[in-house]
Amino acid sequence: MSRDVSAVKTPAASRSRKTGILATLGLGLVLLVGITGCSSDPLAEQYRAGSGKNYIAGDGTVTEIVPENRTEPITFSGTSETGTTLASTDYLGNVLVVNFWYAGCAPCRAEAPSLEKVFQATKASGTNFMGVNVRDQPATVVTFDKTFGVTYPSIVDLDGQAQLSFASNVPPNAVPTTLVLDRQGRVAARILGQLADPSILQTLVTDLSAEGAN
Repeated sequence: MSRDVSAVKTPAASRSRKTGILATLGLGLVLLVGITGCSSDPLAEQYRAGSGKNYIAGDGTVTEIVPENRTEPITFSGTSETGTTLASTDYLGNVLVVNFWYAGCAPCRAEAPSLEKVFQATKASGTNFMGVNVRDQPATVVTFDKTFGVTYPSIVDLDGQAQLSFASNVPPNAVPTTLVLDRQGRVAARILGQLADPSILQTLVTDLSAEGAN
């Protein structure tokens, strides 16, 4: 597994956590529109079992970016699965976790409970979560949320406008990818591929929340 150092400062203030993850390119993947329950989800179970069918290995990196190396604030907006307009500017002043996903992506399905767990554990402190669905219709997103117990909203980004806002931070075809924005709306951390353990993301969020309080 390689380390992404494109935006990382090398002093001790910058850290990289490596996890064994897979990232789907999505090209040639047969999308499963019908979503089954977590306990009997063949696609997610196949992925967890490590069969590697239809997937290639990701680089497994978790990258943190020190404040002086962060880019300008990311500004994006879109319409959620319930028709609500969501904008990144609405969350300024708090940490925002942005997860790129789609319903037929096995790693996305496998990590959904972990993302929700961290959301529930950190929302009281002001942390917000937003999904960016890159392929599905709103009805499919609603079904996914109900099936996997996801309670935070997602932008339905079929025209790619939200994705374009992150073009310099999210490599093409890397789904899932999770970005953590600091209180100023700047990308401060990236998980490239499936979130392997909720504690990884929770630590990133906690560290950023403490940073903003200094």
